[in-house]
Amino acid sequence: MSAEATYALRQRLLRPHQTVDELRLPDDDDPETGMFAALTDSGSDTETVVATGSIRREHCPWQPERQDSWRLRSMATEPAFRGQGLGTAVLNAALAHVAMLGGGLVWCKARTKALSFYQRAGFVSHGSEWEDPQIGPHVHMWREVIEPLD
Repeated sequence: MSAEATYALRQRLLRPHQTVDELRLPDDDDPETGMFAALTDSGSDTETVVATGSIRREHCPWQPERQDSWRLRSMATEPAFRGQGLGTAVLNAALAHVAMLGGGLVWCKARTKALSFYQRAGFVSHGSEWEDPQIGPHVHMWREVIEPLD
């Protein structure tokens, strides 16, 4: 899955204050970066991204010495498709990607309204909640991923 294919959904659900062009991240095309999506038939010859997420190598802010850290980013599911397991499938694909590449610490900046989603996947909170002025309250979360994926 290309990063570009996920931009419209990410912009609409996660970062409406940014343009689609501003969603591009420097490591989107890194060979180790994993881009994942759930697709649905839109009724034409194309499929539509209805859930997405990415995983990339990035040092964890509270454990910068760890060389095996990965950051989970851009998790989003189209509201009409929530509750069907698509977000969980995308997250599991991202965690399997990390396991396939040797495992490590996976961390994210989770929106507080999604805490239970991440907790069900084995993530725990780190530190206090903070407010991103453009997109709302967040908390850092993390979990270890080992091979085989548990």
